[in-house]
Amino acid sequence: MADRRSAQQFSTERFKAFADAVVAIAMTLLILPLLESVSDAGAEGVATAEFFHENGGQLFSFALSFVLIANFWMEHHRQYTEVTSITPGLLWINIAWMATIVWLPVPTAMLGQMDTDSLQEVVYIGTLILTQITTLAARVYLLRRPEMTTATTARVRHGAAADIAAILLFGLALAVALLIGDQGYYALFLLVLTGVISNVIYRLWTHEKPQARDETA
Repeated sequence: MADRRSAQQFSTERFKAFADAVVAIAMTLLILPLLESVSDAGAEGVATAEFFHENGGQLFSFALSFVLIANFWMEHHRQYTEVTSITPGLLWINIAWMATIVWLPVPTAMLGQMDTDSLQEVVYIGTLILTQITTLAARVYLLRRPEMTTATTARVRHGAAADIAAILLFGLALAVALLIGDQGYYALFLLVLTGVISNVIYRLWTHEKPQARDETA
């Protein structure tokens, strides 16, 4: 039985290298629309200042998505540094996570080059929500199989609480974006509240009082 279980597991190092490569490619793809715009501007004799003025939307969408993907990767890296084995179930959850990362350059290009509409906002922010949901799914998987990680149950629960908080804030940002239109993407800065909300969720989840937590720290 032990040999069969081992045969169904995948190398953690190869898995992490694969995930890192996928993220690196996705982050690189974000710049391609800007490179095309530079080529067009050069052919038309557009000055540098004029280029930056005319392509402000693309620059904003590139910077926003680059930071978001970097944040997703950092959290993924922290989580899987402590994971000791990769089962088919966990692998498929991560393949879904990587699919959302690879897809993000498409709605990013839409954000930078097309007029804002409700469907565009749903596609862009909805992709971010799906990324966070797959992250949460992996943590739930690890909570049910604690032998697969060296992280404590409390640590995994803290991470899951942060995922839930981020999902709620992404959902709120989407609602705000749908209400106010063009400037709605700035609602994504609500994510700075993730830490505060995740602490509240964790305390509700574990019924832990703030002072009790301080005493055990």
